Amino acid sequence: MSKRSRRRPLPAPATDVSIESLAHDGRGVTHLDGKAVFVDGALPGEVVSFEYTTSRRKFDEGRVTAVQTASPDRVEPRCAHFGVCGGCSLQHLEPAAQIQAKQQTLLDNLRHIGKVEPEDVLPPVTGPVWGYRTKARLGVKDVIKKGRVLVGFREKRSPYVADLSRCEVLHPAVGERLGELSGLVDRLEGRARIPQIEVAVTDGVVALVFRHLDPLTEHDRVVLKQYATEQGVHVYLQPGGPDTLQVLWPEKSVLSYTLASESVVIEFQPTDFTQVNTAINGQMVARVLEMLSLVETDTVLDLFCGLGNFTLPLARHAGSVTGVEGDAGLVSRARGNAALNGLDNSAFHVANLAEPNTDAAWAGGDYNKVMLDPPRSGAAGVMPLLGNIHPQRIVYVSCQPGSLARDAGTLVNELGYRLLSAGVMDMFPHTAHVESIALFEAA
Repeated sequence: MSKRSRRRPLPAPATDVSIESLAHDGRGVTHLDGKAVFVDGALPGEVVSFEYTTSRRKFDEGRVTAVQTASPDRVEPRCAHFGVCGGCSLQHLEPAAQIQAKQQTLLDNLRHIGKVEPEDVLPPVTGPVWGYRTKARLGVKDVIKKGRVLVGFREKRSPYVADLSRCEVLHPAVGERLGELSGLVDRLEGRARIPQIEVAVTDGVVALVFRHLDPLTEHDRVVLKQYATEQGVHVYLQPGGPDTLQVLWPEKSVLSYTLASESVVIEFQPTDFTQVNTAINGQMVARVLEMLSLVETDTVLDLFCGLGNFTLPLARHAGSVTGVEGDAGLVSRARGNAALNGLDNSAFHVANLAEPNTDAAWAGGDYNKVMLDPPRSGAAGVMPLLGNIHPQRIVYVSCQPGSLARDAGTLVNELGYRLLSAGVMDMFPHTAHVESIALFEAA
Protein backbone atom coordinates (compact mmCIF):
# COMPACT_ATOMS: atom_id res chain seq x y z
CA MET A 1 0.00 0.00 0.00
CA SER A 2 1.41 3.40 -0.94
CA LYS A 3 2.09 6.09 1.58
CA ARG A 4 -0.42 8.34 -0.18
CA SER A 5 -3.23 5.80 0.25
CA ARG A 6 -2.61 5.59 4.00
CA ARG A 7 -3.15 9.29 4.58
CA ARG A 8 -5.98 10.17 6.90
CA PRO A 9 -9.01 11.70 5.23
CA LEU A 10 -9.32 15.40 5.95
CA PRO A 11 -12.17 16.61 8.17
CA ALA A 12 -14.70 19.06 6.78
CA PRO A 13 -13.80 22.76 6.93
CA ALA A 14 -14.40 24.38 10.32
CA THR A 15 -16.20 27.66 11.04
CA ASP A 16 -16.46 30.02 14.02
CA VAL A 17 -13.37 28.60 15.68
CA SER A 18 -11.67 30.52 18.50
CA ILE A 19 -7.87 30.68 18.37
CA GLU A 20 -6.32 30.14 21.78
CA SER A 21 -2.61 30.85 21.39
CA LEU A 22 0.36 31.20 19.06
CA ALA A 23 2.59 28.21 18.32
CA HIS A 24 6.37 28.44 18.23
CA ASP A 25 6.27 28.60 14.41
CA GLY A 26 3.78 31.46 14.23
CA ARG A 27 0.60 29.45 13.60
CA GLY A 28 -2.56 29.90 15.63
CA VAL A 29 -3.56 27.04 17.93
CA THR A 30 -7.04 25.75 18.69
CA HIS A 31 -8.46 22.43 19.93
CA LEU A 32 -11.25 20.53 18.19
CA ASP A 33 -12.51 17.05 18.97
CA GLY A 34 -9.76 16.60 21.55
CA LYS A 35 -6.93 17.41 19.13
CA ALA A 36 -4.70 20.44 18.72
CA VAL A 37 -5.05 22.16 15.35
CA PHE A 38 -2.31 24.46 14.04
CA VAL A 39 -3.84 27.06 11.73
CA ASP A 40 -1.78 29.10 9.27
CA GLY A 41 -2.73 32.78 9.23
CA ALA A 42 -4.65 32.80 12.54
CA LEU A 43 -3.84 34.91 15.62
CA PRO A 44 -4.72 34.49 19.31
CA GLY A 45 -8.14 35.85 20.24
CA GLU A 46 -9.51 35.59 16.70
CA VAL A 47 -12.58 33.74 15.48
CA VAL A 48 -11.86 32.18 12.09
CA SER A 49 -12.94 29.67 9.49
CA PHE A 50 -10.32 27.32 8.17
CA GLU A 51 -9.78 24.32 5.95
CA TYR A 52 -7.77 21.30 6.99
CA THR A 53 -4.50 20.65 5.12
CA THR A 54 -3.16 17.68 7.10
CA SER A 55 -4.65 15.23 9.58
CA ARG A 56 -2.33 13.36 11.93
CA ARG A 57 -2.90 11.05 14.87
CA LYS A 58 -2.00 13.58 17.56
CA PHE A 59 -2.71 16.90 15.80
CA ASP A 60 -4.14 18.48 12.67
CA GLU A 61 -3.08 21.37 10.46
CA GLY A 62 -5.05 23.92 8.52
CA ARG A 63 -5.12 27.38 6.96
CA VAL A 64 -7.45 30.31 7.44
CA THR A 65 -10.15 30.86 4.84
CA ALA A 66 -11.90 33.75 6.59
CA VAL A 67 -11.43 35.88 9.72
CA GLN A 68 -14.78 36.58 11.46
CA THR A 69 -13.33 38.44 14.44
CA ALA A 70 -9.88 39.91 13.96
CA SER A 71 -7.26 40.45 16.64
CA PRO A 72 -6.56 44.13 17.41
CA ASP A 73 -2.93 43.25 16.70
CA ARG A 74 -3.65 42.08 13.14
CA VAL A 75 -2.11 44.27 10.41
CA GLU A 76 -2.01 44.11 6.64
CA PRO A 77 1.15 42.29 5.50
CA ARG A 78 3.50 44.57 3.63
CA CYS A 79 4.81 41.87 1.31
CA ALA A 80 2.68 40.76 -1.65
CA HIS A 81 4.16 37.27 -1.32
CA PHE A 82 3.28 36.75 2.33
CA GLY A 83 1.58 33.41 2.87
CA VAL A 84 3.34 31.83 -0.11
CA CYS A 85 6.98 32.58 0.69
CA GLY A 86 8.33 30.73 3.72
CA GLY A 87 10.74 33.51 4.70
CA CYS A 88 8.25 35.26 7.02
CA SER A 89 5.41 33.90 9.15
CA LEU A 90 4.29 36.90 11.23
CA GLN A 91 3.85 39.87 8.91
CA HIS A 92 0.15 39.88 9.79
CA LEU A 93 1.00 40.54 13.46
CA GLU A 94 1.90 44.04 14.66
CA PRO A 95 5.67 44.22 15.43
CA ALA A 96 5.23 45.07 19.13
CA ALA A 97 2.91 42.08 19.50
CA GLN A 98 5.51 39.90 17.77
CA ILE A 99 8.00 40.89 20.47
CA GLN A 100 5.51 40.08 23.23
CA ALA A 101 4.86 36.64 21.69
CA LYS A 102 8.58 35.90 21.45
CA GLN A 103 9.18 37.03 25.02
CA GLN A 104 6.40 34.73 26.16
CA THR A 105 7.88 31.84 24.17
CA LEU A 106 11.21 32.37 25.90
CA LEU A 107 9.66 32.49 29.38
CA ASP A 108 7.45 29.46 28.70
CA ASN A 109 10.45 27.43 27.56
CA LEU A 110 12.52 28.43 30.60
CA ARG A 111 9.65 27.51 32.91
CA HIS A 112 8.52 24.25 31.31
CA ILE A 113 11.81 22.82 30.00
CA GLY A 114 14.42 24.25 32.36
CA LYS A 115 12.21 24.58 35.46
CA VAL A 116 13.69 28.05 35.99
CA GLU A 117 12.52 31.65 35.90
CA PRO A 118 14.62 34.78 35.50
CA GLU A 119 14.71 37.18 38.41
CA ASP A 120 14.36 40.01 35.89
CA VAL A 121 12.92 40.14 32.36
CA LEU A 122 15.05 42.39 30.17
CA PRO A 123 13.57 45.00 27.84
CA PRO A 124 13.69 43.65 24.29
CA VAL A 125 16.46 44.61 21.88
CA THR A 126 14.76 45.96 18.76
CA GLY A 127 15.69 47.68 15.52
CA PRO A 128 14.41 48.25 11.96
CA VAL A 129 11.76 45.71 10.94
CA TRP A 130 12.11 46.12 7.14
CA GLY A 131 15.18 45.76 4.94
CA TYR A 132 17.19 44.51 7.92
CA ARG A 133 18.53 41.22 6.60
CA THR A 134 22.13 41.49 5.36
CA LYS A 135 22.85 37.73 5.06
CA ALA A 136 20.73 35.19 3.22
CA ARG A 137 20.87 32.02 1.16
CA LEU A 138 18.54 32.32 -1.83
CA GLY A 139 17.28 29.32 -3.75
CA VAL A 140 17.60 29.28 -7.54
CA LYS A 141 15.49 27.17 -9.89
CA ASP A 142 15.14 27.09 -13.67
CA VAL A 143 11.41 26.37 -14.02
CA ILE A 144 10.73 25.17 -17.54
CA LYS A 145 6.94 25.47 -17.23
CA LYS A 146 7.28 29.15 -16.29
CA GLY A 147 9.93 29.74 -18.94
CA ARG A 148 12.26 31.52 -16.51
CA VAL A 149 14.50 31.25 -13.50
CA LEU A 150 13.17 31.86 -9.98
CA VAL A 151 15.39 33.41 -7.28
CA GLY A 152 14.18 33.70 -3.68
CA PHE A 153 13.31 31.86 -0.50
CA ARG A 154 11.47 28.54 -0.44
CA GLU A 155 7.70 28.38 -0.39
CA LYS A 156 6.08 27.84 3.00
CA ARG A 157 6.44 24.17 3.99
CA SER A 158 7.62 23.29 0.49
CA PRO A 159 10.94 22.57 -1.25
CA TYR A 160 9.95 24.79 -4.19
CA VAL A 161 11.46 28.23 -4.73
CA ALA A 162 8.81 30.93 -4.31
CA ASP A 163 8.08 33.16 -7.31
CA LEU A 164 9.19 36.49 -5.81
CA SER A 165 9.50 39.91 -7.43
CA ARG A 166 11.06 41.50 -4.33
CA CYS A 167 11.67 40.84 -0.63
CA GLU A 168 10.76 43.38 2.05
CA VAL A 169 13.03 42.00 4.80
CA LEU A 170 16.19 41.65 2.70
CA HIS A 171 18.49 44.65 2.50
CA PRO A 172 17.11 46.78 -0.38
CA ALA A 173 20.38 46.40 -2.30
CA VAL A 174 19.33 42.78 -2.83
CA GLY A 175 15.64 42.66 -1.89
CA GLU A 176 14.74 45.00 -4.74
CA ARG A 177 16.89 43.07 -7.23
CA LEU A 178 15.33 39.60 -7.16
CA GLY A 179 13.80 40.02 -10.61
CA GLU A 180 17.12 41.35 -11.88
CA LEU A 181 18.99 38.35 -10.43
CA SER A 182 16.44 36.02 -11.99
CA GLY A 183 17.12 37.59 -15.39
CA LEU A 184 20.87 37.36 -14.83
CA VAL A 185 20.83 33.62 -14.10
CA ASP A 186 18.42 33.10 -16.99
CA ARG A 187 21.13 34.38 -19.36
CA LEU A 188 23.61 31.74 -18.18
CA GLU A 189 24.21 28.56 -20.15
CA GLY A 190 24.53 26.66 -16.87
CA ARG A 191 21.38 28.13 -15.27
CA ALA A 192 19.91 24.67 -14.53
CA ARG A 193 22.95 23.78 -12.43
CA ILE A 194 23.00 26.80 -10.13
CA PRO A 195 21.06 25.85 -6.96
CA GLN A 196 21.63 28.92 -4.80
CA ILE A 197 23.02 32.43 -4.40
CA GLU A 198 24.43 33.42 -1.03
CA VAL A 199 24.12 37.10 -0.13
CA ALA A 200 26.23 39.29 2.14
CA VAL A 201 25.70 43.05 2.43
CA THR A 202 28.18 44.87 4.62
CA ASP A 203 29.78 48.29 5.02
CA GLY A 204 28.63 49.47 1.58
CA VAL A 205 29.52 46.26 -0.28
CA VAL A 206 27.09 43.76 -1.84
CA ALA A 207 28.61 40.29 -2.27
CA LEU A 208 26.91 37.48 -4.22
CA VAL A 209 28.18 33.90 -4.11
CA PHE A 210 26.98 31.76 -7.02
CA ARG A 211 26.98 28.07 -6.12
CA HIS A 212 27.38 25.99 -9.30
CA LEU A 213 27.30 22.22 -9.66
CA ASP A 214 29.14 22.12 -13.02
CA PRO A 215 32.12 24.20 -14.20
CA LEU A 216 30.99 27.52 -15.65
CA THR A 217 31.50 28.14 -19.32
CA GLU A 218 33.56 31.11 -20.44
CA HIS A 219 30.32 32.72 -21.63
CA ASP A 220 28.83 32.47 -18.15
CA ARG A 221 31.93 33.86 -16.48
CA VAL A 222 31.84 36.84 -18.85
CA VAL A 223 28.12 37.45 -18.15
CA LEU A 224 28.64 37.38 -14.37
CA LYS A 225 31.74 39.58 -14.52
CA GLN A 226 29.93 42.10 -16.72
CA TYR A 227 27.03 42.23 -14.25
CA ALA A 228 29.45 42.70 -11.34
CA THR A 229 31.27 45.60 -13.00
CA GLU A 230 28.07 47.31 -14.16
CA GLN A 231 26.30 47.03 -10.79
CA GLY A 232 29.34 47.43 -8.55
CA VAL A 233 28.73 44.18 -6.68
CA HIS A 234 31.33 41.61 -5.66
CA VAL A 235 30.76 38.24 -7.31
CA TYR A 236 32.15 34.97 -5.96
CA LEU A 237 31.96 31.43 -7.34
CA GLN A 238 31.63 28.26 -5.26
CA PRO A 239 31.81 24.98 -7.21
CA GLY A 240 32.00 22.78 -4.09
CA GLY A 241 32.43 23.12 -0.34
CA PRO A 242 33.42 26.30 1.55
CA ASP A 243 37.11 25.77 0.72
CA THR A 244 36.32 26.12 -3.02
CA LEU A 245 35.17 29.75 -2.69
CA GLN A 246 36.84 32.03 -5.24
CA VAL A 247 36.32 35.68 -6.16
CA LEU A 248 35.39 36.43 -9.79
CA TRP A 249 35.25 40.22 -9.54
CA PRO A 250 36.94 42.39 -8.37
CA GLU A 251 40.40 40.83 -8.38
CA LYS A 252 40.59 41.30 -4.62
CA SER A 253 37.52 41.38 -2.38
CA VAL A 254 37.73 42.04 1.34
CA LEU A 255 34.47 42.03 3.26
CA SER A 256 34.19 43.50 6.73
CA TYR A 257 31.75 44.96 9.23
CA THR A 258 32.41 47.52 11.93
CA LEU A 259 31.37 47.53 15.58
CA ALA A 260 31.74 51.28 15.81
CA SER A 261 31.12 51.64 19.54
CA GLU A 262 34.09 49.36 20.26
CA SER A 263 36.29 50.49 17.34
CA VAL A 264 36.45 46.93 16.06
CA VAL A 265 36.58 45.89 12.40
CA ILE A 266 35.87 42.24 11.56
CA GLU A 267 36.83 40.81 8.19
CA PHE A 268 35.03 37.73 6.89
CA GLN A 269 34.32 35.54 3.89
CA PRO A 270 30.81 35.82 2.40
CA THR A 271 30.02 32.20 3.34
CA ASP A 272 31.15 32.66 6.97
CA PHE A 273 28.56 32.77 9.71
CA THR A 274 27.78 36.38 10.61
CA GLN A 275 24.69 37.84 12.26
CA VAL A 276 21.99 38.67 9.70
CA ASN A 277 20.87 41.89 11.39
CA THR A 278 23.63 44.50 11.68
CA ALA A 279 21.63 46.90 13.85
CA ILE A 280 20.68 44.21 16.36
CA ASN A 281 24.20 42.78 16.41
CA GLY A 282 25.66 46.11 17.52
CA GLN A 283 23.11 46.39 20.34
CA MET A 284 23.65 42.75 21.28
CA VAL A 285 27.40 43.23 21.67
CA ALA A 286 26.76 46.29 23.84
CA ARG A 287 24.34 44.34 26.05
CA VAL A 288 26.82 41.47 26.47
CA LEU A 289 29.50 43.92 27.59
CA GLU A 290 27.09 45.53 30.05
CA MET A 291 25.95 42.19 31.49
CA LEU A 292 29.48 40.85 31.98
CA SER A 293 30.51 44.09 33.79
CA LEU A 294 34.11 43.73 32.66
CA VAL A 295 37.14 45.18 34.41
CA GLU A 296 40.74 45.08 33.27
CA THR A 297 41.60 42.17 35.58
CA ASP A 298 38.92 39.84 34.16
CA THR A 299 39.91 36.64 32.37
CA VAL A 300 37.15 35.70 29.91
CA LEU A 301 36.39 32.49 28.01
CA ASP A 302 34.36 32.98 24.82
CA LEU A 303 32.94 29.64 23.66
CA PHE A 304 31.58 29.27 20.09
CA CYS A 305 33.49 32.45 19.27
CA GLY A 306 33.29 32.30 15.45
CA LEU A 307 35.07 35.24 13.83
CA GLY A 308 35.47 37.06 17.15
CA ASN A 309 32.21 39.02 17.06
CA PHE A 310 32.16 39.05 20.88
CA THR A 311 35.78 38.08 21.60
CA LEU A 312 37.33 41.24 20.20
CA PRO A 313 34.98 43.76 21.88
CA LEU A 314 35.49 41.80 25.13
CA ALA A 315 39.25 42.15 24.68
CA ARG A 316 38.84 45.94 24.62
CA HIS A 317 37.70 45.82 28.26
CA ALA A 318 39.07 42.65 29.88
CA GLY A 319 42.56 41.61 30.90
CA SER A 320 42.54 38.65 28.52
CA VAL A 321 40.04 36.71 26.40
CA THR A 322 40.30 33.16 25.06
CA GLY A 323 38.04 32.29 22.11
CA VAL A 324 37.20 28.69 21.21
CA GLU A 325 35.46 27.55 18.03
CA GLY A 326 35.02 24.28 16.15
CA ASP A 327 35.57 25.68 12.64
CA ALA A 328 39.29 26.02 11.88
CA GLY A 329 38.67 28.55 9.11
CA LEU A 330 36.75 30.85 11.44
CA VAL A 331 39.47 30.55 14.08
CA SER A 332 42.11 31.49 11.53
CA ARG A 333 40.15 34.57 10.53
CA ALA A 334 39.48 35.43 14.20
CA ARG A 335 43.24 35.47 14.81
CA GLY A 336 43.66 37.71 11.78
CA ASN A 337 40.95 40.03 13.09
CA ALA A 338 42.65 40.25 16.47
CA ALA A 339 45.88 41.28 14.75
CA LEU A 340 44.00 43.74 12.51
CA ASN A 341 42.58 45.45 15.61
CA GLY A 342 45.82 45.31 17.62
CA LEU A 343 44.30 43.11 20.33
CA ASP A 344 47.21 41.02 21.59
CA ASN A 345 45.34 40.07 24.79
CA SER A 346 43.19 37.55 22.89
CA ALA A 347 43.96 33.93 21.97
CA PHE A 348 42.01 31.45 19.86
CA HIS A 349 41.75 27.66 19.78
CA VAL A 350 40.01 25.05 17.63
CA ALA A 351 37.93 22.50 19.54
CA ASN A 352 34.78 20.44 19.11
CA LEU A 353 32.51 22.02 21.72
CA ALA A 354 30.04 19.18 21.57
CA GLU A 355 32.60 17.37 23.75
CA PRO A 356 33.57 18.32 27.34
CA ASN A 357 37.18 19.41 26.55
CA THR A 358 37.93 19.42 30.26
CA ASP A 359 41.49 18.16 29.62
CA ALA A 360 42.35 20.69 26.89
CA ALA A 361 45.22 23.05 27.65
CA TRP A 362 43.04 26.14 27.16
CA ALA A 363 40.43 24.71 29.56
CA GLY A 364 42.84 25.04 32.46
CA GLY A 365 42.72 28.83 32.46
CA ASP A 366 41.53 30.74 35.50
CA TYR A 367 38.41 32.21 33.87
CA ASN A 368 36.10 34.27 36.02
CA LYS A 369 33.62 35.13 33.25
CA VAL A 370 32.26 33.17 30.27
CA MET A 371 30.48 34.10 27.07
CA LEU A 372 28.39 31.47 25.20
CA ASP A 373 26.93 31.84 21.70
CA PRO A 374 26.16 28.26 20.62
CA PRO A 375 24.28 26.97 17.56
CA ARG A 376 20.63 25.89 17.76
CA SER A 377 21.61 22.65 19.48
CA GLY A 378 22.80 24.65 22.48
CA ALA A 379 25.74 24.28 24.86
CA ALA A 380 25.12 20.95 26.60
CA GLY A 381 28.59 19.73 25.60
CA VAL A 382 30.38 22.46 27.59
CA MET A 383 28.40 22.07 30.82
CA PRO A 384 31.04 19.75 32.38
CA LEU A 385 33.69 22.35 31.57
CA LEU A 386 31.63 25.13 33.17
CA GLY A 387 31.15 22.92 36.21
CA ASN A 388 34.94 22.60 36.48
CA ILE A 389 35.92 26.23 36.08
CA HIS A 390 32.76 27.62 37.75
CA PRO A 391 33.04 31.24 36.53
CA GLN A 392 31.46 34.09 38.46
CA ARG A 393 29.29 35.21 35.53
CA ILE A 394 28.00 33.58 32.35
CA VAL A 395 26.25 35.39 29.50
CA TYR A 396 24.42 33.07 27.12
CA VAL A 397 23.26 34.27 23.68
CA SER A 398 20.78 31.82 22.18
CA CYS A 399 19.11 31.26 18.80
CA GLN A 400 16.82 28.51 20.11
CA PRO A 401 14.83 29.00 23.32
CA GLY A 402 14.38 25.27 23.92
CA SER A 403 18.10 24.52 24.08
CA LEU A 404 18.71 27.65 26.17
CA ALA A 405 16.03 26.49 28.61
CA ARG A 406 17.57 23.01 28.85
CA ASP A 407 21.02 24.46 29.53
CA ALA A 408 19.62 27.03 31.98
CA GLY A 409 18.11 24.14 33.91
CA THR A 410 21.54 22.53 34.14
CA LEU A 411 23.25 25.74 35.22
CA VAL A 412 20.68 26.59 37.89
CA ASN A 413 19.49 23.21 39.15
CA GLU A 414 22.77 21.29 38.91
CA LEU A 415 25.67 23.76 38.88
CA GLY A 416 24.35 26.23 41.43
CA TYR A 417 23.83 29.39 39.35
CA ARG A 418 21.14 32.05 39.60
CA LEU A 419 19.35 33.15 36.44
CA LEU A 420 19.54 36.88 37.04
CA SER A 421 17.91 38.06 33.81
CA ALA A 422 16.75 37.03 30.36
CA GLY A 423 15.10 38.67 27.38
CA VAL A 424 14.64 38.56 23.63
CA MET A 425 16.50 40.29 20.84
CA ASP A 426 14.52 40.75 17.63
CA MET A 427 17.16 39.50 15.19
CA PHE A 428 14.52 38.24 12.71
CA PRO A 429 11.43 40.51 12.64
CA HIS A 430 8.30 39.03 11.02
CA THR A 431 9.49 35.49 11.69
CA ALA A 432 8.83 33.18 14.63
CA HIS A 433 12.59 32.88 15.24
CA VAL A 434 13.46 33.74 18.86
CA GLU A 435 16.91 35.13 19.64
CA SER A 436 17.53 35.69 23.33
CA ILE A 437 20.12 36.49 25.97
CA ALA A 438 20.47 35.37 29.58
CA LEU A 439 22.74 36.24 32.50
CA PHE A 440 23.78 33.67 35.11
CA GLU A 441 25.71 34.38 38.30
CA ALA A 442 27.32 31.96 40.72
CA ALA A 443 25.19 31.64 43.84
